[in-house]
Amino acid sequence: MDGMSGPHVIRGSVSLPEAELVWRFSRSSGPGGQHVNTTDTAVELRFDLARTEALPEVWKTRALERLAGRLTDGVVTVRASEHRSQWRNRETAAVRLAALLAEATAPPPKPRRPTRIPRGINERRLREKKQRSQTKRGRTPKSWD
Repeated sequence: MDGMSGPHVIRGSVSLPEAELVWRFSRSSGPGGQHVNTTDTAVELRFDLARTEALPEVWKTRALERLAGRLTDGVVTVRASEHRSQWRNRETAAVRLAALLAEATAPPPKPRRPTRIPRGINERRLREKKQRSQTKRGRTPKSWD
């Protein structure tokens, strides 16, 4: 990636290894006029998640589990074609892949500890509901007979 903006960090000191990224270019649809018919601006970035040595084993297992629906033979693919220049699409694809891997390798959230609503709060809520009900009942006409 000549001239690309450095390594794309996943998290901490772990970044995407340039040697393990596979780039594919094709013609992009969308705006661009005649230019779009002659240049390969759409970018497809592939990263072999199952065989990579760049990620710690725990992260790799976690990512393989979370991205199971997106993987094809252990390879994650990201497409970018919203920009008119190949260089900007390459940047977008690399950033997207890094963000996807960062999310997939993040530690699981701490389990929620169920808490009880204090009795006083519940009683106050019921008291206010009853008061509101009384107010509304007072607004209705008794009977027009």
